[in-house]
Amino acid sequence: MPAHYPPDDWHYAHGGPGGRGVLKQQPADFVVEELLPFVPEGCGEHVFLHIENANDNTGYIARSLARLAGVRSHDVGFAGLKDRYGLTRQWFSVWLPGKSEPDWQTLQSDHLRILTIARHARKLKRGSLSGNRFTITIRDFGGDRARCERQLQAISAAGFPNYFGEQRFGHGGTNITGALALFAGAKVGRELRSLYLSAARSLLFNRVLSERVKTASWNTALPGDLLNLAGTNSRFACDCVDEVLLERLQSGDIHPTGPMWGLGELASGAEVAELERQIAASAPELSAGLAAAGLLQDRRSLRVIPKALSWRFADTNLQISFELPAGSYATALLREIVELSPADNRPA
Repeated sequence: MPAHYPPDDWHYAHGGPGGRGVLKQQPADFVVEELLPFVPEGCGEHVFLHIENANDNTGYIARSLARLAGVRSHDVGFAGLKDRYGLTRQWFSVWLPGKSEPDWQTLQSDHLRILTIARHARKLKRGSLSGNRFTITIRDFGGDRARCERQLQAISAAGFPNYFGEQRFGHGGTNITGALALFAGAKVGRELRSLYLSAARSLLFNRVLSERVKTASWNTALPGDLLNLAGTNSRFACDCVDEVLLERLQSGDIHPTGPMWGLGELASGAEVAELERQIAASAPELSAGLAAAGLLQDRRSLRVIPKALSWRFADTNLQISFELPAGSYATALLREIVELSPADNRPA
């Protein structure tokens, strides 16, 4: 099995990119703001900080907060990982039971600002997001603008394949290489182990989704599908595809799901389960390794419909704004419409 499955090999749902451009020429070209499902209560043992940052990744900021507060790294919480190439507005929590707060403003610099400080009763945990809001500028856009707008209109109405983004697999597929080494017996730290397991699951999911895109069944239901109620973790089996079900799919009320591989029986059935087993069998080192690692079978929506999608062309640039649920990738939307090149002033 190849160590890397190039992201460009995933099938396109909207005809493939008809444009090209440069991404992240400067931090403000890729703005992402976390959306919490709650408002900090104003009291409690955890200090919540809303931080705007244009140069450091999530892990670095979390370690800086721990050092400043004199606490363990485990006492700092955040909901999701953000990389350093962009302008991020992200929440962190610091557990300070009975302790005085340090001067948080000493963290500020020309690329980091503290926007809000509040108290809350509970730690901010991984995944505790309702979603992310993106504002993305693609510079030096070239190609068919009319086609691009048609694709964006289709994505706004019908959504796009919920692929895991290229960054999930590491540069050159290094996280998949790491997963294969892990499953062969290599010893790695807890964080790397989690990273490699996630990459392996993501690759199998993307392969299933790509096949569903190829057969135009990624945004509809097949007998044996497990359907997800939008915005929830509630799922139900599809035994019969009728008009009511198709209407709910068209409206975005429900979505078909694909496997996050692990130990146990597939929740899907019929032809859907058969496809998923075939994909798992095509990568036995990964599917068997995930099961042996003790991860349990789970599901993920095959489709995501962005909220508040808008766009405009300004001179040679294209600016796109939208909201996505937690766990979905902005780059999975972008790849449907434009072939992106990294800016010359940062690594590819």
